[in-house]
Parts: sequence; C-alpha cells; structure tokens
Amino acid sequence: MRMPFFIFCRMRLFGIILFSTVALFAEAQRTIVINSIPANTPDSDQIFFAGDPNGWDPGNTDWTFLETDGEWVLDLPESAASSFEGKITRGSWNTVEGNANGGYLPNRNFSFTESDTVYIEVLSWEGEFVPDDLPENLVTFDEDFYMPELDRSRRIRVLLPSNYDETTLDYPVLYMQDGQNLFSDQESFAGEWEIDEAMLSFEDDGYNGAILVAIDNGGSLRIDEYTPYPHPEYGGGDGEAYADFIVNTLKPAIDLEYRTLPEREYTGIMGSSLGGLISFYAGLKYQDVFSKVGVFSPSFWFNDSIYDFAEEMGKQANMKFYFVAGGQESGSLESDVEEMIALMEAEEFQDEEINFQFVPNGQHSEWFWAQEYPDAFDWLYLFNPLSSGSIPGEEIELYPNPSGDYIYISGMGHSFLFSIYNANGRELYSGSSSIGKIDVGNLPAGMYLFNAFSGQRAISNKFIKL
Repeated sequence: MRMPFFIFCRMRLFGIILFSTVALFAEAQRTIVINSIPANTPDSDQIFFAGDPNGWDPGNTDWTFLETDGEWVLDLPESAASSFEGKITRGSWNTVEGNANGGYLPNRNFSFTESDTVYIEVLSWEGEFVPDDLPENLVTFDEDFYMPELDRSRRIRVLLPSNYDETTLDYPVLYMQDGQNLFSDQESFAGEWEIDEAMLSFEDDGYNGAILVAIDNGGSLRIDEYTPYPHPEYGGGDGEAYADFIVNTLKPAIDLEYRTLPEREYTGIMGSSLGGLISFYAGLKYQDVFSKVGVFSPSFWFNDSIYDFAEEMGKQANMKFYFVAGGQESGSLESDVEEMIALMEAEEFQDEEINFQFVPNGQHSEWFWAQEYPDAFDWLYLFNPLSSGSIPGEEIELYPNPSGDYIYISGMGHSFLFSIYNANGRELYSGSSSIGKIDVGNLPAGMYLFNAFSGQRAISNKFIKL
C-alpha cells in the first residue's frame, strides 16, 4: 500500500528539520588550531590556552591543546562565547607566547562570528628569543632575579659604561622600567628607547658614563606592579611592593656587584606611562634613596590617590623631577602633570627642582620617549648636579674600611636607622644607633653594603669585613 502523500511530505519535512538541527549542533563546535609553534619548544611541554573563558589560568589541564598531525587542536566547551581574549602558554606566565621577536604580545582576540575554527601561529615564547642588535656592554645581571616582596622572579640587565672594564671609576646609577623596550627593536613591544646610543653619545662628548639598570616588566603583571593604587576596572595596586623591591632588594645587590656611587645624589629612577607613574611614586616615597626622577607620560589618571600621596610625602630632601608629555597623548595628560607640579610646589619643591617639557607632536610611544631621553638624562645627571649633602654639616664617613668587629659612622647626627646587606642583596639585620658604633663581629669575612638614614642625611657604602 502506498504511503499517503501528506504523510510523506510531513516525514520529509521532519527529516529536513532533524538534519538541519544536527548540522546546526555540528557547526556550533568551536575550535582553536595552532598551525605551528617555535622550534625551541621542548618536546615534553604541553600547550595551554589562558583567557576570558577560563579565568586566565595559564595551566588549566581542561584547556590543553592536543597534537594531531603536526597541529595543536583545542575544542572549546559549548559555554565559550563567540568572541573573547586569550593567549597561549606552556603552563605558566613565565612561558607565555611572545611576538615575532620574543617580546611582549598583546592579548589575542578570538572571534568565531564567521567560522567555527580559528587558526593561529605561536611566533615565539616571550623572553626566549635572543635579538642580535643588543649592545656589547649590556650584561645580564640575573635571568631570574628573585623578588621577595612579590614572590616572583624577573630578568635584570645592566648597561655598563663602554670602558667600564678599563677603569677603576665608580659610577652614578639609573633604574629604568620596561627593560625590554630600552635597547633593541627586535625585543621591544613598539620600538626602542635607543638608550645605548644615547649613553655612548654622552661618553663621546667626554662624560665618564653611568650604570643603567634595566628591569623587565612582568608582561601580564605589568599593570599590577606599576600601579601603587588599584583602578576599579583595570585592577592593579602592587606598586608599593614593587618599589620596595627596587630599593630593598635590587639596589643593594647592584651596589655590591658593580662599582656604583650608591649615595642618593647619584641615584635616579625613570619610566614611561605606568612606568612613569611607579617611578614618580618610588622617587617620592624613597627620597632618601633617589634624588633624580624621570617621569615620561605618567598615568596619573589611573588613581587620584597618587595626588594625595604626593601631598602626604611632601618634600624631604632636594630632588630633581623631569616630566615629559606630548600633545598627541591623552587630552588630560598636560593638565594632570601641571596639577601634580602645582601640588609639589605647594609642598615647597623649588622651580630648579622641576623641569616640565610639553612637546605638541609627542605621542604615547617609544619613539617619542627615545627622542626626549637625552635631554632628560642631561638635565638630571649632567646639569647642575645636587651637592653630596642635603643639609649643611660635616661629611658623613664610615670607618675603618676594611673593618674588624666594629664600624663607626660620623656625621649622621645623634640618632639614625641602618641596614646591612650581604652580596646577594639580602638584608641581614637592621636597627638604630645613637653613638655611631655598629657591632659587625658576627659577620663572616666578606663584602657588605651599609645603608643609614637620619632626617635628610643618608649614606650607602660598601665595606669589607676581615
């Protein structure tokens, strides 16, 4: 018996709907495919996704790519949105993907609005690419220098004067943020500051040189570390611990390893954008450590508490602040800097302590900061340098050096605070003294760094314990 025509039509229509529904579900499976990974990827390492859908967990095993025929495939759960940000890692933020030159790669935007499969290439693993345009006098102090204040590690490099090994001179020091962007186009995010070329030019003009300490930014942790106060949308707020790291851990280690002039009048800090914000903060907080602060395009907008902090700290010692801003940056940048300068002047900072350069065509970019760096360094370090004492009084001395069981400090006043660090920059002990006599008899023989501070007087000297 033949099937009635209307029943046949209904069944055929049902089949079409069922087929379309199955096809719809099949198309809904979204997949990320990595076509290639860097040749230096260890065979034993797994590849992970970290981003919006999994809370930016860099080693979540539920988000592991599976290798198939020379490709790495990740099928996303149905709950994943059609568009989100993310990155590829090898299980931690220390092994996150980088740009073609091994530098910082901004977050990827994965969009499945036109296709259910997104194909990408991992160009490098950040920090594992060695550029060939680095200066010969740039040395790696530590590839993974431990930051106890933040419980993480960071690459620290040092640009030495070109004739450092041929002299016995001690040198001023400048601590700089965003170390990846200072010396190499190949490893920088968007161009370099050309710091090595600028310093060599100063040396060619007869300047003895300076030691520049380049602190790499923390990639995804950059906002956290470079902001002393959080932003309601962007987070952050670890800046105080980061500034403490520079002063309490990194500086003592650098002063012990290299021939530095450790006193505050020879020590500066500099950065741009958020790096300018944290440099300004650290310079104000530690006026007993820094006397020179380079503040390029500072992100004072991030949290207004920075203005309250500046008012709270006030002027504690003679300082030099060099501000730079461009007319093609944010509309409020010039007024933000002017507001900060007005506040500083109300706190008795003098005109000769503040230099503000506003450049109409300046942009929020490395090329602009590279252009302005030579003038900033010139004014901070070469022009009218601060005297060795912040207040009148006798010269500060540490003696004898080498020492036996005691060291003596003269010129600090009636009472002062002090700290002693070992060659690795670890604080061994600290205390106060009212007689200028410090017992070091329990220290093993070796080299140490002694820091002391009293009001506007300070000393930072190496000494040898016999």
